[in-house]
Amino acid sequence: MNLLTVEQISKSYGEVVLFSDISFGINQGQKIALVAKNGTGKTSLLNIVAGKDAPETGQITHRRGIRISFLEQEPDLNPELTIEQTIFDSGNKILDVISNYNRALQNSEDEEAYQKAFDAMETHNAWDFETQYKQVLFKLHLTQLHQKVGQLSGGQKKRLALANALINKPDLLILDEPTNHLDLEMIEWLESFFQKEKITLFIVTHDRYFLERVCNEIIELDNNQLYTYKGNYSYYLEKREARLQRESVEQHKNKLLYKKELDWMRRQPKARTSKSKSRIDDFQEIKSRAKQRRKEHEVQLELNMERLGSKIIELHNVSKSYGELDIVSKFSYNFVRGERVGIIGKNGTGKSTFLNLLTGLEGLDSGKIVVGETVKFGYYTQKGIPIKEGQKVIDVIREFGDYIPLKKGRQISAQQLLERFLFDRKKQYDFVEKLSGGEQKRLYLCTVLIQNPNFLILDEPTNDLDIITLNVLESFLLDFPGCLIVVSHDRYFMDKIVDHLFVFKGNGVTEDFPGNYSDYRAYEDSISIEKKSVKTKDGEKNKKEWRKKDTSPSLTYNEQKELSSLEKSIEKIEREKTEIQAKFNEIDLSGEEINELSIQLGQLENELEEKTERWFYLSSIAEG
Repeated sequence: MNLLTVEQISKSYGEVVLFSDISFGINQGQKIALVAKNGTGKTSLLNIVAGKDAPETGQITHRRGIRISFLEQEPDLNPELTIEQTIFDSGNKILDVISNYNRALQNSEDEEAYQKAFDAMETHNAWDFETQYKQVLFKLHLTQLHQKVGQLSGGQKKRLALANALINKPDLLILDEPTNHLDLEMIEWLESFFQKEKITLFIVTHDRYFLERVCNEIIELDNNQLYTYKGNYSYYLEKREARLQRESVEQHKNKLLYKKELDWMRRQPKARTSKSKSRIDDFQEIKSRAKQRRKEHEVQLELNMERLGSKIIELHNVSKSYGELDIVSKFSYNFVRGERVGIIGKNGTGKSTFLNLLTGLEGLDSGKIVVGETVKFGYYTQKGIPIKEGQKVIDVIREFGDYIPLKKGRQISAQQLLERFLFDRKKQYDFVEKLSGGEQKRLYLCTVLIQNPNFLILDEPTNDLDIITLNVLESFLLDFPGCLIVVSHDRYFMDKIVDHLFVFKGNGVTEDFPGNYSDYRAYEDSISIEKKSVKTKDGEKNKKEWRKKDTSPSLTYNEQKELSSLEKSIEKIEREKTEIQAKFNEIDLSGEEINELSIQLGQLENELEEKTERWFYLSSIAEG
């Protein structure tokens, strides 16, 4: 059943054409994702489909009586209402029934009104609905129902608006970046919610696991045209690549035809017949097609980086708390060269505070942090780029100099650098305040990286970045030879970039996990399954209690020795691997030396993989 049809709509801002004459439909049960580069009109298209804006040409046709909910990037909520009042103010009929019942409960003397309210609850099956909406609020950590909206953080407001949209159960749910401001646990819950619920979605998100697991159709807005892919993210990648290859072949044919026609044009006499005039018109069209260029920019970041010494950062019994809230408690750790750490944990467990402690922006309660003399931080915070009125994109970069040094004594201009960050020459003279949210984030990222840090700290760098920019950033980070700490709710990004995790459990508890996010989730799931499977004659018992009763050793003496030896071996291999990776930064390496180092690195990685696999196996036995 068709819910909504978009017919030949167009939108532009001044001379910038976002899209023109695009058409598509949304049918019941579809979960459609809209994919495009930042600044190409995704949010504008959502606003038009949701009825918040009007197209310059074309029209939107809705099925009669359908209910649409729209989650905007910056929700407009009444600051004077409480969380609960905001939910009940949404115009949902069942919520009105629940509200009437709650009022009747408070006024218990009016038995007739109470009976009427009770019967309405039965008629509308509102008991189950009340349980469901409270569960949604709980999962999104909105439990203080009497807290006013004006007192909420930006992230809490976004989650409240999302809760409202979900609770209303509309015929069509339009979502603009719903996973921003959600922690990993919330994102996984939302994923599960959409997989189970029979709901129609039209969504903009850059969460690639979300696209893979939730969406069954992807629409790509590229060069003012729409391309539709009837499948999830991996299907889209496969078919998009095939489309680009076809276009490349077609482009080659156009070029050959263009050369042939150009030769014909040069041989023509000045007087032209009507027949040749027609051919001239054809030529102009061919020329136009042949000169088309896909604006696919491949960023190659070769920024110069100061070398790191042997001492990086040492944390000795570091503790920090706010009142009764413990952030870290007696945490110790020594960073080594080339380390790549991801930080995960629920919102409010202190991930950003920990980064501020590392960089000296906040003081410790106790303990000591020793930073090596050669360490140069590059800190990308959630605050984003400070916007100055009337400042242009190019001016932001020129504050760091007209030329930026690269490796091997080379340099590039500020303009060239911005092009590498996907800002073409025309875009460089746009005002910063006119950029989209994602473009501002990309510019801010550029200002952090061009200062040539050797210890890079990224706090939620993926928010608002499009998939193309995410790939650019990932390519750079995979080649980045310095130390890296990332806080991100983008699971795909974390899986590609980090080697191990600091897991913030809350109450000052921080665990070091040797793997990426998917490894961690698989490990947690296996523990959960194991706990459920452990039974005694008295029924299921807690795993810890079961362990206490099972006093038999889980490893032999030799296996215990091997496990201890493996831990030391793995640590040694990691150090050797980091030292070899650091040698690749030396300017005067010969081809033979590079080849030899590559062979050594490959051997170490194979050895590390074997020993790590054995360590996991023995560890799992030791844990029971």
